[in-house]
Amino acid sequence: MAKHTQLFIEGAMVTARGEHDLPVVDSFTEEIIGSYRTASALDVEAAVAAARRAFDGWAATPVAERVAAVRRVAARLRDQADALTTAISREVGMPRKLAARIQVGAPIAAWDMYADLAEQFEWESRVGHSLVQQVPTGVIACITPWNYPLHQITGKVAPALLAGCTVVLKPSELAPTCAFLLAEAVHQAGLPAGVFNLIHGYGPEVGEALVRHRDVDMVSFTGSTRAGRRIAAFAAGDIKRVALELGGKSAALVLPGADLTAAVKATLASCMLNSGQTCSAMTRLLLPRSMLEAAESIACDLLKGYRMGDPADATTRLGPLISKAQQLKVQGLIDDALEAGARRVGETATMPSHGFFVPSTVLTGVTSDMVVAQEEIFGPVLVLMGYDEVEDGIALANGTDYGLAGAVWGRAVPETLSVARRLRAGQVDINGAPFNPIAPFGGFKQSGIGRENGRFGIEEFLEPVSIQLPNAFPETTLA
Repeated sequence: MAKHTQLFIEGAMVTARGEHDLPVVDSFTEEIIGSYRTASALDVEAAVAAARRAFDGWAATPVAERVAAVRRVAARLRDQADALTTAISREVGMPRKLAARIQVGAPIAAWDMYADLAEQFEWESRVGHSLVQQVPTGVIACITPWNYPLHQITGKVAPALLAGCTVVLKPSELAPTCAFLLAEAVHQAGLPAGVFNLIHGYGPEVGEALVRHRDVDMVSFTGSTRAGRRIAAFAAGDIKRVALELGGKSAALVLPGADLTAAVKATLASCMLNSGQTCSAMTRLLLPRSMLEAAESIACDLLKGYRMGDPADATTRLGPLISKAQQLKVQGLIDDALEAGARRVGETATMPSHGFFVPSTVLTGVTSDMVVAQEEIFGPVLVLMGYDEVEDGIALANGTDYGLAGAVWGRAVPETLSVARRLRAGQVDINGAPFNPIAPFGGFKQSGIGRENGRFGIEEFLEPVSIQLPNAFPETTLA
């Protein structure tokens, strides 16, 4: 078992001064595979102070130099791709074959993508007689979750650095290894001291101390709606900016005339990806009542392909959940739904002898007042719900407290796009269109505030400043 006792503050690894060593558990073997020492209040203070000292210099660094630095980080991460894949697959439970592409390959490519976008970004513009500058917000507290650890870190840290901000990162204590590998990459890439800092610990202790710190200008958080609400309340005390990417209960709405087989297959795949531990997963499949029976039959056949097993095994399609607590929570929600009148589609798969598994589950007979129809489960559970008219389907899709993602399946006609435009969700797929990493990502209602990805992710860490120019001001001085 590897014991890690260091944090990354002001360009160097330093010994953490916290009192606890937090264990990291292999979600398949259920064994402790490492531990990381928590930060103390003094460590939080040191990390924020380092970021504050580094801010002016980094903000004044030419964009081309910031871009080059980010590209160097990407190169160092690419060198560590195998170690990153192993760590994330063991901690989170995603099958290694998928983790290499989704959890590691895509985030590393995103570092270079953000660098490309920064080179193309319009950092100054003219609006009438005003010069509008886009300037960095300041010191950013980035607090990230465990389900896509490197992806979520990348979506905050890379654009923040390119925007000219300095960063203090607190990753999830359940899947922290990739953050420490990132710190090594930052060190190897030669970023100035204090531009990137890494601390570790529980959210209620270390995270809240970071959010409350007066020298933090903005908090970028991804996680549960409950935690996001608490962070927003703390940030309000100092009127800090917040970007919150929170929970989801996303619906795939099937319209009359849609390719039902394609809709069920794609929705089930979305729901089961990462064992359902995906905030934007399609976890509700809404269909005309006349299609329900056929959809149940299709789902029953498809469920047989979601083989549970060792994430290192190339034939595994459904890995374990992150922890025993998550396993018990998800299984409890399934049991409650069955007791309330829902029915399971197909037979329950045989469980492996160890690992935090919940079998791929499709529930039918679900009504809109059931918890599984309203709340984020964060496990491999898809609910089927019928509707009578398309208007009812739209209302059902919009009828939760969330609005992160959605999907529409229908004929390739204008009416399908018209329905997609009426879903109150931050991103909507039509007929299985692929994810677009340069399009904005974020949600409505209790799914959060702000947007990530593409140029929108860079803009999240910038403030516009208007400089009014007199008529006689020489044009040549504006270059």
